[in-house]
Amino acid sequence: MAHPPAPGHGGRAAPAGKRPVAGHVLVAIIPEEGFVKFEKAVKKFLDDDDRFATLATINEDGTPQQTVMWYLVQDDGSIMMNTAHGRKKDRNLHRDQRISVCVEDGYRYVTVSGTAELNEDQAVAQADIRSLAARYHGEDKADEMMRTQFGTQKRLTITLRPDTVDASGFGD
Repeated sequence: MAHPPAPGHGGRAAPAGKRPVAGHVLVAIIPEEGFVKFEKAVKKFLDDDDRFATLATINEDGTPQQTVMWYLVQDDGSIMMNTAHGRKKDRNLHRDQRISVCVEDGYRYVTVSGTAELNEDQAVAQADIRSLAARYHGEDKADEMMRTQFGTQKRLTITLRPDTVDASGFGD
């Protein structure tokens, strides 16, 4: 026997000027201008420094490839991530820019899907990985990580431009 969804299950993003589907909680608005405004509880959830995103890219054979990632929600609602050049996700994204991330905490989660913008400018990519390191480890540790690890790598910034947002556990 199937169980009913948990309270708040199935929150959806609504396009500009639209209401969410009946029975769904509004979690974000995606206006035509291309930025996202997350509902306050969803934004607070995503901004928690203890959360990681699971990034999904598409392998050459069509199967999913998933990686746990540091992330940062930008002012425009896009999600910034960063990786070292040459990794599987880097190769996948250069071939197919469709991506999805899921951030979870038990029965609460937010899934954001859309298109990746890739920035290989090293000044930008190095500044971005430093911002992420500071978010997750603090300023001093971020400086150390830049000296000992990230500063010697060729980096790639991945910016997820959301097309859809789905959330569970944010309303009754």
